[in-house]
Amino acid sequence: MRCPCPTHPARCVYITPMRLALILAVLPLPAIAWEFSPDPICTLTHQAQDAEIAITYDVRLPEYALFITLRTGRWPASDTFGMAFVGPRAGQIGTSQQTLSADGATLTVRDRGFGNVLDGLEFNDTAIAASGDLAIAMSLADAPEAVRAFRDCPRNDPPLS
Repeated sequence: MRCPCPTHPARCVYITPMRLALILAVLPLPAIAWEFSPDPICTLTHQAQDAEIAITYDVRLPEYALFITLRTGRWPASDTFGMAFVGPRAGQIGTSQQTLSADGATLTVRDRGFGNVLDGLEFNDTAIAASGDLAIAMSLADAPEAVRAFRDCPRNDPPLS
């Protein structure tokens, strides 16, 4: 598999077929629905088996942020973080700009654009977040409606005249 970003190969994170099969084997475990809230900032949340996921958009910055907080344990130190999306619009994204909280339980990625992340969440069946040797799977079965509401959340756009 070729890295889609040849100028920054360190940003590519690949999910091996064996790791993907293992993750998908445990995926049918119960999870709480994806939820959207516009207050105090645009927020999309999900309670997965092993982690709490939140994506925020702060119109004042403007900036998107992804937070994945493990229920137990710590994220391993790693040069890269990636997400694989499994389903009709399968794909992978990656970055070397992730940070860890002081206790190592929360991995955070911030950026001004999250279109690929939102597309992955809205149009696929499963998302797998991976850093180092740790991978967290999350069902996207009920994500589309919440993702669409998140996309429609108020932005800092000038009024149309």
